[in-house]
Amino acid sequence: MSKVYKKPDLNAPRYRPKKLNFTNAEFYNKFIIDNPKHAHLTIDKFKEIISVYNGLIWKTVINTREGVELPEQLGYLFIGTCPRKKSNIDFYKSAELNQKVQNQNWESDNYLAKIFYTNFETKYRFKHHELWGFSAVRDFKRTVGQTYPLEWKKYLMVDNMVRVSRIFRKEKFKQTKEEETIDLLKQYDEFNLD
Repeated sequence: MSKVYKKPDLNAPRYRPKKLNFTNAEFYNKFIIDNPKHAHLTIDKFKEIISVYNGLIWKTVINTREGVELPEQLGYLFIGTCPRKKSNIDFYKSAELNQKVQNQNWESDNYLAKIFYTNFETKYRFKHHELWGFSAVRDFKRTVGQTYPLEWKKYLMVDNMVRVSRIFRKEKFKQTKEEETIDLLKQYDEFNLD
């Protein structure tokens, strides 16, 4: 038996929290004062450089299994494969049919993609690190949504009951062991008995 889906009122008033935007005129002026050799940059070019750089970071996160270590030791960003929760409503189809319709994720064997940000490794310890968060931009989320069904096996499997930092440590340990093995194989000589 399907449940009736109540469409949301798109014209209802919304609460939007104030956002702190780092690409404002005040930040630009401070950057120019600290770096006078870049005074030829306009504020629009300055914002474009930041946007292109951030785009390269999230594209690398999508293309690599291990994710990306953010600059200045701000943390680590990667995409994980997670089991589907009980409720995963397809809002567009539900609004059309006036009944709740579930996303089944048949392409990815009922797994979902999640974008993870972690800074709980020992080398990422900085003042108030637990207050930092990450919110992906719309382009990043949509690109993950498009590419995940095609490449879902490539990403790390994240269990609901395991801490992300533990998975991160385990993967780094595997990578280190593989690098050590490759280095030892380069030096190995089967005819040397010493």
